[in-house]
Amino acid sequence: MSDNVAHAISGAGGGIVSMTLTYPLVSISSRLQVQKNDSSKDAYKNTMDAFVKILAKEGPKGLYSGLSSGVFGIAITNGVYYYCYEAVKSIFEKAKGKGQPMSTGESMLSGAIAGCAVVLATHPIWTVNTRLTVRKGVDGDDKKKAGALDVGLGILKKEGLAGLYAGVGAALVLVINPIIQYTAFEQIKNKVSQKKTPGNLDFFLMGAISKLCATAITYPYIVIKSRMQVSQKNDEKYDSILDGFKKIIANEGIPGLYKGISSKIVQSVLTAAFLFLAKEVLFDWSVWLLVLLGARKARVTAKA
Repeated sequence: MSDNVAHAISGAGGGIVSMTLTYPLVSISSRLQVQKNDSSKDAYKNTMDAFVKILAKEGPKGLYSGLSSGVFGIAITNGVYYYCYEAVKSIFEKAKGKGQPMSTGESMLSGAIAGCAVVLATHPIWTVNTRLTVRKGVDGDDKKKAGALDVGLGILKKEGLAGLYAGVGAALVLVINPIIQYTAFEQIKNKVSQKKTPGNLDFFLMGAISKLCATAITYPYIVIKSRMQVSQKNDEKYDSILDGFKKIIANEGIPGLYKGISSKIVQSVLTAAFLFLAKEVLFDWSVWLLVLLGARKARVTAKA
């Protein structure tokens, strides 16, 4: 068995670790993204204000609303992404010859193929997660919280399959986010590797820098995707990505496209940093596990 499965397992494990550590920031940024009425008494003014209000109104559990679906989603997302990315990467490397790293264009194409596969496979999970995360902040209900399965079935019943794939167009555009992230990461890694063997701190910093670039560039699409995933009234509904841009700019101005960006950048950078660090640490363990299960042959290093 190739290293693709080991990359998928370690990527999924790294995603679970990073998502769990940074989920309160995911929750806050999601609520800020879908908030349209900033003049309301309960409106969140900024990241810290949201943190204080959620704690006061909902307790610590409010910061972790939808965590189970988020952890499940990131595990599937990263598993599929890394498997596809490494599979395409290995094809390019075999074609170029051993020891030749991918070019920027090849890195971007690998990321695009893997990203599209991830969106089509996992978008319903993230639609459910978004609604679980922001539901109370948007609707203001105090009803007993339903689980991820209940919410998913409810969407399917009321809105059909289209409801689970609401905002999928913006999500496909956002494929450029991991393309930018992983392209930057691969290129930085290649440069660093020419000078030394990257250590844990190097992987942490490379992950942080690459994600910072990606999030800053694509954030308006993240806001539109989040709003399209949340059930909206007819007059507030976005018919398309362009319609979302027009309505946000008309009603909230340019700043509306960047709501929650501060918490999102901090969360994204930390998530990516922890992800790349954890993935590198877990990769060897994943290979060892596959060898132990007999799904992969151990590599034998010949003595000189």
